[in-house]
Amino acid sequence: MLERKDIQILSYLRNNARTSLTKMSRATHIPVSTIYDRLKLHEQGVILKHTALLDFGKLGFNARANIFLKVDKNSRDSVKEYLLKNQHVNSVYRINNGWDFMVEAIFKNINDVEDFFESIENKHHILEKQYFYVIEEIEREAFLSKRELMNIVI
Repeated sequence: MLERKDIQILSYLRNNARTSLTKMSRATHIPVSTIYDRLKLHEQGVILKHTALLDFGKLGFNARANIFLKVDKNSRDSVKEYLLKNQHVNSVYRINNGWDFMVEAIFKNINDVEDFFESIENKHHILEKQYFYVIEEIEREAFLSKRELMNIVI
């Protein structure tokens, strides 16, 4: 179980990973050396990777889709490998309730989405697909980034 100071540190990172250790120390009243040590410890377990959230629309990628796929049992591994290597795929999840994969994919336009589906269906036995376009991103990666919600995990 994480201690309260660990949750505070992780919350600051979730909110702004570029926050200096000194600023974090002042806000949390945790010594800089403790913050540094805790971060190093968590980088071997809880912290999977440091990354940046991007505004894909400003980069020219205006079509974003959440895709649900049901595939033939014998095709699961090959579909998974295809998805992991595909340049449009941002995230892949193995899911349940009759579906095999949930995929978040980013495209320049809707034509690229159709090309993606044509490509995957030509190479793999897709039993069923359902997809939804993301119209507006309201909030992303917010869990544990709001200090007022830190008490839910302590």
